[in-house]
Amino acid sequence: MQKKKAFPYSKRLFSIVTFSLLLLFPLYSQVSLTSPDHTTRILFVFDASQSMAGQWEKDSKISIAREILIRMVDSLEQLDGIELALRVYGHQSPVPPQDCSDTRLEVPFSRSSPSQIRQKLHFLKPRGTTPIANSLTLAANDFGPCENCRNIIILITDGIEACDGDPCEVSYALQKKGIVLKPFVIGIGMDEDFRDAFDCIGNYYNAEREEKFEEILNVVISQALNSTTAQVNLLDESGLPTETNVNMIFFDQFSGKIKHNFYHTINHRGNPDTLVLDPLVTYRIEIQTIPKVTLKNAKVVPGKHTIFAADAPQGTLVVKVGDNQYRGMQYIVRKTGGMETLNMQTISQSERYITGKYDLEIPTIPRLNINGVNINQSETTTVEIPRPGLVTFIKAATGFGSLYVMRDGKMEWVYNLDVNSRTEALVLQPGNYKAVFRSLNARQSIYTITRSFKVLPGGAISVEFY
Repeated sequence: MQKKKAFPYSKRLFSIVTFSLLLLFPLYSQVSLTSPDHTTRILFVFDASQSMAGQWEKDSKISIAREILIRMVDSLEQLDGIELALRVYGHQSPVPPQDCSDTRLEVPFSRSSPSQIRQKLHFLKPRGTTPIANSLTLAANDFGPCENCRNIIILITDGIEACDGDPCEVSYALQKKGIVLKPFVIGIGMDEDFRDAFDCIGNYYNAEREEKFEEILNVVISQALNSTTAQVNLLDESGLPTETNVNMIFFDQFSGKIKHNFYHTINHRGNPDTLVLDPLVTYRIEIQTIPKVTLKNAKVVPGKHTIFAADAPQGTLVVKVGDNQYRGMQYIVRKTGGMETLNMQTISQSERYITGKYDLEIPTIPRLNINGVNINQSETTTVEIPRPGLVTFIKAATGFGSLYVMRDGKMEWVYNLDVNSRTEALVLQPGNYKAVFRSLNARQSIYTITRSFKVLPGGAISVEFY
């Protein structure tokens, strides 16, 4: 068996130290994602097509890429919470003819995969074509089920798609399904004109020179293993980040999966608290104000503290009534001019809303509609509804009855009395009413009884049908 090529101690040490510094600096904006409770799975998709035999500075492209990748695998092997795998394409069938199925998972994810990857890389010989789309499609099955895993693809290639597939479409589908995060693509001595062909696949880096390839690989691995700090500024009407104490849901913009739930907090320094986010995820942030505020395509900048800002000026609404009859009653809150129910709020309880105008629908008898209620920044808007009265309906017999409120000389229906009850008590808003009743056994309409009465705030009256 061929022995692994030894590297000078100083070069190996420099590589490990450089990689460690990338993981740790700057401490404020980068936090390692490697931990026993969190696994990062990195699948290297390696180009072994015929063109990789071409000369690139001191050696062939495949030799240089192989040795640099082996050094990186050596470094990653020392870290906890990392699993590696290797898929290779273009190494099984020569060209011509062109074999677009020439892609294979050579080393699956396992604890022993680093040593297997090193061995496999040593014996690769470039032979065939470049089926990138097919390789990415099959890569979906290379990641087994795992709830606490981040799945990352690093594609290393010197050429564009040579078959009929669309790598951009495949990459988008993988991200949309939540199978992988946005892939990395490292081009080896590629023409810059090919950048558009790879930008749509993922984060593209082009290594024009050998030393640039190693530098880019270090940066890519650093981004794959580190999260980045961020904060969300909830702005008031003056543009200041004073709003807080609201839940924020962070979704993966592509897959729609929930990544984080954070309750917004102002820290002891008076600033929005620092969050730790994955720089490989494009987020949709739903701030659970009423109504909610959404930030789309929210991206953190790797290695830098990112600030997101959302306009979320809020005020408080409370509906009060000087009576216990409405205790626990809930009413509907809508944006003025809209029909969507934003909230079911309980009377006497306070709730915050984005500043603006709202319509309230309160299920008293009769129903109260209060429109155009102003919610102002940092103020409490109090709506007081009239204190109701209690009306007891007493019937000589069971029967049919309806209740109407008199407004502008018109009878407006508000309630049908219980046909099976001889005594019924209702809590009614103050006003003038008519009640119309006919007993169940009366077979002629002439026996219909009409009663007019008035309800006063806090009053109690009886209405009799004899």
